[in-house]
Amino acid sequence: MLSLVEEYVSGLQDSKAKDTAKGVKDGEFTVLQLVEALGLSLTSSQPHTRARGVQLLSEVLQECYGGLTEREVEVLIAFYENRLKDHYVITPPVLQGLRALTKCTALPPGSAVSMLRSLFQDVHVQLSYRKQNCVFLCDSFTELKGLGADFVFGFVQSMDGERDPRNLLLAFQIAKSIVHRGYDLGKFTEELFEVTSCYFPIDFSPPPNDPHGITREELILTLRDVLAGTPQFAEFLLPLIIEKLDSDVQSAKLDSLQTLTACVSQYEHKDLAEFLEGLWASLRREVFQTSSEKIESAGLAALTALTSCLSRSVLNSDSEDSLCIFLDLVLKDCKHHLCEPDLKLVWPSAKLLQAACSASNRASVVKYEPESVFGAFRSSLCSIVFSAVTETNASLQITASSVLTSLAQQTGLLLDSDIELAVDHLIRLLLMEDDDKVSLAVVECAGALAELHPAAFITKLIPRLKKEMFSDNNREASEQQSHHALRQRCLSALAAVSIQPSVVQESTPVLLEVLSSAHTGSVGFSVEEVVLTCSSLQRIAEQVQDTEETGRCFHDIIIPRLLSLALQAGLQVSLICFSQNIVRAFFMRFVWFPFWVFHVSRLAEKTASRAVSLFLDGDVSFFENVFLLIHIMFPQKQKGDSWSQSQMVCLLMGCVCSLPRSVEVPQMDQLLLQLEELSCTCSHPPSYTSAAKCFAGLVNKRAPGDSLDSLIQSTMKRVYSVLDSESSCSCLQVARALLLRYHPLCTALIDKLFSLLDDADLGPMAADGFSLLMSDSSDVLNRSCHADVRIMYRQRFFSENSAKLVQGFNAAPQEKKPNYLKALSNIVNKLPKQVQVTELPALLSLLLEALSCPDQGVQLSTLSCLEPVLIDPPAALIQQLEALVNRLLALTSSRAMNVRIVSLRCIHAVSRFPVHEVLPFRARVLRALARPLDDKKRLVRDEAVQARSEW
Repeated sequence: MLSLVEEYVSGLQDSKAKDTAKGVKDGEFTVLQLVEALGLSLTSSQPHTRARGVQLLSEVLQECYGGLTEREVEVLIAFYENRLKDHYVITPPVLQGLRALTKCTALPPGSAVSMLRSLFQDVHVQLSYRKQNCVFLCDSFTELKGLGADFVFGFVQSMDGERDPRNLLLAFQIAKSIVHRGYDLGKFTEELFEVTSCYFPIDFSPPPNDPHGITREELILTLRDVLAGTPQFAEFLLPLIIEKLDSDVQSAKLDSLQTLTACVSQYEHKDLAEFLEGLWASLRREVFQTSSEKIESAGLAALTALTSCLSRSVLNSDSEDSLCIFLDLVLKDCKHHLCEPDLKLVWPSAKLLQAACSASNRASVVKYEPESVFGAFRSSLCSIVFSAVTETNASLQITASSVLTSLAQQTGLLLDSDIELAVDHLIRLLLMEDDDKVSLAVVECAGALAELHPAAFITKLIPRLKKEMFSDNNREASEQQSHHALRQRCLSALAAVSIQPSVVQESTPVLLEVLSSAHTGSVGFSVEEVVLTCSSLQRIAEQVQDTEETGRCFHDIIIPRLLSLALQAGLQVSLICFSQNIVRAFFMRFVWFPFWVFHVSRLAEKTASRAVSLFLDGDVSFFENVFLLIHIMFPQKQKGDSWSQSQMVCLLMGCVCSLPRSVEVPQMDQLLLQLEELSCTCSHPPSYTSAAKCFAGLVNKRAPGDSLDSLIQSTMKRVYSVLDSESSCSCLQVARALLLRYHPLCTALIDKLFSLLDDADLGPMAADGFSLLMSDSSDVLNRSCHADVRIMYRQRFFSENSAKLVQGFNAAPQEKKPNYLKALSNIVNKLPKQVQVTELPALLSLLLEALSCPDQGVQLSTLSCLEPVLIDPPAALIQQLEALVNRLLALTSSRAMNVRIVSLRCIHAVSRFPVHEVLPFRARVLRALARPLDDKKRLVRDEAVQARSEW
């Protein structure tokens, strides 16, 4: 021990502190024995020798404070307090030792108060010298409250005159603890306010490349927590805010308004009473005369907060109602401007009134209790709105629709006759006005009113829209185009009003009739109208109230009817009356029809059973008016390559893969066998792709166990034996299904995909497959379809397989390396950005190699990986700057416009690297960027200009 002490103190070997701490931990000697061994050092006539001895003791205590007894702690505290009276060079290690002692569980009672008094008495310096060594005092000890105002006074003295932002932040945090933990401020309340508020508002701007990371916003928020933390500051803070609002500095105004909003949440009416007139004058001015939208918004928010504070105050029998007094001020000034011929302050006045009214129900009705605010004006309001609706000005029509929605949401304002009149006006606007903005406003208004008053829409709007959509189709070309636009507005309106179950039962038959008419060709519905009809049904399913009645409507009527139409459409693809484009549009929208929204399990099971029976057995008994030849539709009955096969699998996929995992799919084993057969034997891409997706979706949700493992192994054995484009699709989809749920057998499938990268025919396809594995699924394998998707599955996949990819690339012949590069690019590009930054150094050489790959998809994917990393480049990337710049400059001449654009963005980002690193490349980059400045594409030229300007 004596040797360690000598080497640390005299030999200045800092590493001996750890060896000494280890000796204490191992029981070779105690802390008090160490103090005795430091005797000569601590009594030396040289201050720096004494400081070195105390430093060793403090560093040991930081490691060994947990094993100290209460008596040892008491002795050490006395020692350190005595050392505070020593030379100033000893103070920092003393504070370090005291801080370590505060962490002891055996801290004697009263120690915190004793240490604090010693600090305030013997350390005659500002907080900037103590730095962070006393923050623990107000954060860790409730006994400090016993010091009362003495503690506050000592803190005020320490903080006074502080300028270092680091120490200011610390001081604000301590002051926040004092205020929020209920310390007795006593007669020093104003002093504490003054010593903190002198920094308000904060105007600090951090220097460039500030290593300490202190931000202006951080200082602002911490100081705001102090000033707004106690009502005791109200008499000082509110005049200060009123004064600062007179400033011409926009940031000061904004900070003052936001601080006012924060502080009034802690106040009562008595804290605000004498300042209401001044506060209102300041707020009014910031809204009436503001040149900044931020200031105006902050002023309105402060007005709302102030009114809310007055609204929740509990009044005594002899106290005045401050809310009424304040609202009288607001109404007086705003009414004056509302009644003036000059309308320039009407809108600001309305904003102020709205901000005050929105604070509370009491604030909005204080002048009309107990009557409704608008009750006396019901007739006038309705007259104004209906008059505006009849105007030809689009802005008036849009505003009137919005006001009509608001009136409908107020109880008792609109009578039944008013609702019927409103519906008549909405119908007229839908049918007559072709302005897109007006149509959107009318549709939104119709949806809001129909939710509250469904009867009028059932009897008036739905029949009228149906009549217009199915009216005579023999029109001129110009009229035909206008009629198609009218139909689209009607379809959107039908979807918008279908929220209540009673409306849905009337609107959905109209939409189904549209699809039937498009099928038969009796009315000339376009592809866009068919798509919009299916989208309308989808929107209805997502927004309608989920009740037993609604579920029965969908599962017993809508879904069977859609299935029937889909099957009939598939049979009649070749007929002139129903073009293939319409069929495809109809199928693609219907596949993802969200009838899983309705969580009535028995109804969902019933639908699943029907779909499976239809697919496996050709059971069409639940359909009406089905063609006699429908049985030839099913893939297991027909081995041809007809386009209709894929559509039937699409229908099945939409029905069974979107169901919750709690719903049991009937005939599961047989269904999986049929899907496996189709995915491996069919040569029609849409058919085997849909079959593979459906198979994967069901496997993903299936319960774990021997049955599932056996199925997967059997399927993979078959796939491996006949690997081609069709079976590869099945392999990828199953791998994806297992990867999402962390199934153990996923590893074997991934290894197989890696081995395919060396295959001459399937290598490129396998490389593209990694993009599929890492991408979000838009169909069955996603959480909205109730798939089993574990968190961070991409990161897990990357950590388990990145080494295999690198090894495979190194071992692959030159002609196969592009496959590995494409796979790597596809994987890394789908990782979260923070993971890319972490993992990039290990893969940098491969990514740079990928930039030289002739495949434009690989180039673009790799550039997309690199672009965010270049903003804050790791050291490994800077070391490869020569290779990076060469490859990026080469890609600025790529034939693909997207590659040129992203490469120029990367070149732009490289210009922000350390100057001494990029300066040698400046001349070369400027010469290379001359060419894209004359690129034929404007977007490329724009990027080139920005990049060259930075360089």
